[in-house]
Amino acid sequence: MFISPAYAQTGGASDPTGGLMGLLPIILMFGVIWFLMIRPQMKRAKEHKALVEALAKGDEVVTQGGMAGRITKVGDAFVTIELAPNVEVAVQRQAVANVLPKGTLKAL
Repeated sequence: MFISPAYAQTGGASDPTGGLMGLLPIILMFGVIWFLMIRPQMKRAKEHKALVEALAKGDEVVTQGGMAGRITKVGDAFVTIELAPNVEVAVQRQAVANVLPKGTLKAL
């Protein structure tokens, strides 16, 4: 015979971890992204939701557009903010960025 018979070979020692070491960098990258990006964003969203739910008449606030004023009316979806005497603006509750300490507007 010109062709010798071929026998199956094992190809060396098999991986004892079952290929888990190949996935380890991907799992570590997901963990880093979770703790550095996703988790802090969820925490900020939760804090903002609590801030918006706690809005009350008389609070001094700053909107996301940068307008500072005192809340005069609170509705389900909108709040009315007095920016200056006889100047009121209705904005969405979600547009309120921060609640200022009492008396801050007098200092401005």
